[in-house]
Amino acid sequence: MKTISTALLPQFIDPVVLPETAAVVIDVLRASTTITTALAHGAAAVAPCLTPEEALAWKDQSPKGTVFTGGERKGQLIPGFDCDNSPFSYPEDVVRGKTIAFTTTNGTRTLHHCLGAREVLIGAFVNRAALVDHLEKCHSSVVLACAGTNDQLSGEDILFAGAAIDDLLGLQSGWQIADVQTQMALDFFRARNSTPESFRGAFVESRGAQNLTRLGYLRDIERAMENSLYPFVPVYDPESKR
Repeated sequence: MKTISTALLPQFIDPVVLPETAAVVIDVLRASTTITTALAHGAAAVAPCLTPEEALAWKDQSPKGTVFTGGERKGQLIPGFDCDNSPFSYPEDVVRGKTIAFTTTNGTRTLHHCLGAREVLIGAFVNRAALVDHLEKCHSSVVLACAGTNDQLSGEDILFAGAAIDDLLGLQSGWQIADVQTQMALDFFRARNSTPESFRGAFVESRGAQNLTRLGYLRDIERAMENSLYPFVPVYDPESKR
């Protein structure tokens, strides 16, 4: 039996089951979208850091010009950092061949909650099809780890978790719902995905989207809603920590 579990917030992740499962880090607005974009555009690696100080130290201890810093606090560029957390800040001519020392309010913290899983993956709408294909080919158990926003549920992450669940079940290859949170995410996605207008409304009214709207990042919200732009799934390497 192939099982799908969901943690609607990172503190709901059960560390006991992680060694037997793949963990998908879901921070649609914006860490998952931005990490996927940067790597698809040719970045050598993204090193997730818990604090700005850790990211700056990673840069300082690396050969000059090989690492730059990216991320946000409260949605904004961190003082002293090279880039913010917008996917549009990571075009190919900026990131190709570079390692990004990256820290965000919610996403990188969620990734650290997932350490110990058989494989840690990054998922967002922009790599939806590639992620589902990878899970189908490589795994028989998955936990979808939603980042939320400041320890509160965030609709855009739950929408993506529900979309991934719906896609996996649609393969009719034996995937089964393992817990109540997975059923909740699936029901939320199916209810809001009845029409394009309904889906868009649920996305832009989510906690994460509302925060970004207040900060003026409307273009980032639009990009994060796009499906399967990149045939690429970021995989975390615990040995290199990136």
